[in-house]
Amino acid sequence: MKTQSATQLAAKKCTPCEGGVAPLWPQQAAKQLEKLNGWYLANDSKAIRKDWLVKDFDTALEFFNAIAKIADQEDHHPDLHLTGYRQVAVELSTHAIGGLSENDFILAAKIDQIPVELKKAVKK
Repeated sequence: MKTQSATQLAAKKCTPCEGGVAPLWPQQAAKQLEKLNGWYLANDSKAIRKDWLVKDFDTALEFFNAIAKIADQEDHHPDLHLTGYRQVAVELSTHAIGGLSENDFILAAKIDQIPVELKKAVKK
């Protein structure tokens, strides 16, 4: 996979993956992550992850629903995590190959286009 901008990735469509292709090397994934804001390698470089601290619980659920809609359209589904009522994390991996594929980066770029209200920093 050649390194692409977030805009290039978001313009693409995920393709079905039933296995039979090699996952990206960690070095390839790390290079691509340089183009995606806030995403990082997780799970022994077999997934990418991003964390958000959103405004409140309702915002977290709205964000999850927006992610679910895009994931269904792309037929590529992330692992969604909600802790502490507003700490959101999304993990992407292509389970059929046991690692990362271009689909993970496409969906990450599309998720980044979803508007979400973050918690404002508390001034001391």
